[in-house]
Amino acid sequence: MPYTLIRNGTLIDGKGGAPIPNAAILIEDNRIKAVGAANDIAPPDTKTAELDAKGGFILPGFIDTHVHLMLEGVNIMRDMVTPFSLKFYNSAQYMRRTIEAGITSVRDAGGADAGVKQAVDTGLVLGPRMQISVVPLTITGGHGDGWMLSGNEFNLFPSYPGNPDGRCDGVEEVRRKVREVLRAGAEVIKVCSTGGVLSPRDHPEFTQFTPEELQVIVREAAYRRGVKVMAHAQGAEGVKNAIRAGIYSIEHGIYLDDEAIELMLEHGTFLVPTLLAPLSVLEIGEAGGMPEYAVRKAREVVEIHSDSISRAHKAGVKIAMGTDAGVMPHGTNLRELGLMVNIGLTPMQVIVATTKVAAECLGWQDRVGTVEAGKLADIVIAKTNPLQDIRSLEKIENIAVVMKDGKIVKDRR
Repeated sequence: MPYTLIRNGTLIDGKGGAPIPNAAILIEDNRIKAVGAANDIAPPDTKTAELDAKGGFILPGFIDTHVHLMLEGVNIMRDMVTPFSLKFYNSAQYMRRTIEAGITSVRDAGGADAGVKQAVDTGLVLGPRMQISVVPLTITGGHGDGWMLSGNEFNLFPSYPGNPDGRCDGVEEVRRKVREVLRAGAEVIKVCSTGGVLSPRDHPEFTQFTPEELQVIVREAAYRRGVKVMAHAQGAEGVKNAIRAGIYSIEHGIYLDDEAIELMLEHGTFLVPTLLAPLSVLEIGEAGGMPEYAVRKAREVVEIHSDSISRAHKAGVKIAMGTDAGVMPHGTNLRELGLMVNIGLTPMQVIVATTKVAAECLGWQDRVGTVEAGKLADIVIAKTNPLQDIRSLEKIENIAVVMKDGKIVKDRR
C-alpha cells in the first residue's frame, strides 16, 4: 500500500476543537491512518511520499450539500436555443471548478443522473464525490414545473431516458414517481414542498403537496434501505409539513417561524441555508441574466432569509453548508461561508458546518467530513488562516492543494 505523509501545516480537523500546529497526517492508500502532532507520527519503514503543506492550513475536504451540477445560470433565451446534449459537456467543467475550489463531496439537488455520477466515480471526468437526487418532485404548477403562459415549457430539469419528469399529483402518482426516481438511481429523494424564486408560476410561500402526499414520499423512500428525503422548503407551512412528514433536510428555509424552528429542533432536522442563492439572483439579474420574476422575488426574500437562518442558528438548529450552486457559477461555492458568518456563526462553526455536519447531513459521517484515522483521505490545504479570515477561502488561488480519496487533484503550492 502506498503511503503519503502530509506535514508542516496547522490542522483544523473539522470537529471544532483547537487547531493543531505543526501537524502530520499519514495516509495509507486512500484512507487516513494517523493524525496528530508531527513528533507523534512516525512514518512507516516503507517508501513514503511527503506532501509539504508549506505552513498552510490543513482541513477536511469541503462538502456542499446543495448543488446543481447540470446547470449554470437561468437564461431562458440562451437555453432554448442550446443543444440539449451540450449540458453534459458543460457539466464536466462545472465539476472541475467545484473540486478545484476545495469541494470534494456534494449532494446534487436535481439534474445530475446516474451516468454523470458514474463518469466521476470511474475517473472518466474529474469532479467531487456526489450523492444524487436525479430530479425534484413537484406538483403541477409548482416549483419545478416550467410551464409558461405562452403554452411553452422551460424546465430546468427536462425529462429524458434516465431522468423522469418530476411532476406528480395525488397519493398514487406520488408513490409511483418516487419509485421511478429511485429506479433511475436516486440516492436521496428531493421534493418541493413550497414554491420558489426561480419558478414562473408560484411564490416561495405557496405550499406544495398535501401532508398525506409528503408522508407517502417519505415512506416509499424509506422502503429502499432507508433512503432519505430532502425538501426545497421556503414558506413556513411547507417547511412544517415537510418536517412532520419525516423529511430530514430543509433546503433554503426562507420564511421560518418559531414553530418551524421548534419542529426542527424536536426532529433533529438539518437546515441547509443557501444564503448565496437569492443574492446571486440579484447580482446576475443586474446584468440581465435572470428572468424578471426571479429578480423580483429574490429582492423580496433576501433580508428575510438571512434573519430566518440567524434565528434558527441561535436556537441550535443543525446547519449544513449548501449553496444552490448552478444558480451562481460553480467554483464560487465558498462565498457562502462569509454569508454564514454575517448571520452569526463563528468561522469555526462555519468550517464544522461545511465538513462534519455536512457529512452527517449526507449520511456519510463514517467516510468523510473530518480529518481522523479511518476516514477517506479528502484533504484541503489553504494558504490562509480561515479562522482569521473565512472569506479568504473564496479566492480559488488560496486553495493550494485538494486531495480526494487519497489522490492529489490540485496542487498550486
